[in-house]
Amino acid sequence: MLKKMTIAAAMSAATLLAATGAGLAQTKLKWAHVYETSEPFHTASVWAAQEIGKRTNGRYQIEVYPASQLGKEADINQGLALGSVDIIISGSSFAAKSFAPIGVTYYPYTFRDADHLLAYTKSDIFKELTKGYEDKSGHHIVAVTYYGVRQTSSNKPIKTCADMKGLKMRVPDVPAYLAMPRACGANTAPIAFAEVYLALQNGTVEAQENPLTTIEAKKFYEVQKHIVLTGHIVDHLNTVIAGALWKKLSDEDKKTFTDVAQEAAAKATGEIKQNEAKLVAFFKEKGLTVTEVDKNEFRDTVLKNVAFETFGYRKADWEKIQAVK
Repeated sequence: MLKKMTIAAAMSAATLLAATGAGLAQTKLKWAHVYETSEPFHTASVWAAQEIGKRTNGRYQIEVYPASQLGKEADINQGLALGSVDIIISGSSFAAKSFAPIGVTYYPYTFRDADHLLAYTKSDIFKELTKGYEDKSGHHIVAVTYYGVRQTSSNKPIKTCADMKGLKMRVPDVPAYLAMPRACGANTAPIAFAEVYLALQNGTVEAQENPLTTIEAKKFYEVQKHIVLTGHIVDHLNTVIAGALWKKLSDEDKKTFTDVAQEAAAKATGEIKQNEAKLVAFFKEKGLTVTEVDKNEFRDTVLKNVAFETFGYRKADWEKIQAVK
């Protein structure tokens, strides 16, 4: 009798263990982005994936796919709706394809600096814009990471806005990024991010614009002669959860995903700010010329020549962001 009870208990324990094991592995998710494995956006994403697994007792297994493995930035944004990805980190310029007003954050010279951007993420106008995006797309923005201030690199010297006239310049194929170069007369080319180095190397384009951290990570400095501190966009990335996944999450899991994503964003933001501060000296050591420009001159040219309405942005939203302290 005792032997039978022992066997039954063992079988029950095995059944429970099997059920638990199945439960631990029941949901596998894909987290995608276009950045290199060395960049904070990736290392923070990997940390977040592992941390969500820990905090949910293994109920979610998240695999991170870096460096455009699951497609270019436009592809992974589309993948949220198609079900090919569950979580992405991507800019508001791509979110603006679903809800144009959220793209106002990419209008040149909207944010003063990183601290102004981070203050915006705690503001009412941020809540309004992200809700508008979710209402239109179904997807949910859980966190914002500081990406860096976008600067210009070039093979010809640039000191004023007018010096960019006729410049062959790679710019992402999203309206807000085009505003500053086109206002200054550059000829823009929408080359995919993964192909920029080769395009600069073979002369397809003469210039591009990105934060200093990206210029370093992608080694654009190897095929450029000048860094021009235009500081035209204080850039950021959103951590976005696909609507289909967000709707399935319990309130407790929603809180876990949000908390972890925001902690990961804070980690990456801190690293970016530290790295950015060191890079002017790094580029000078590499033999590049680093040029300060009059940002007010660039800003005034953009405001004069590029209307908010051109992009579907609302000037009232931009003014609310300007007022954020």
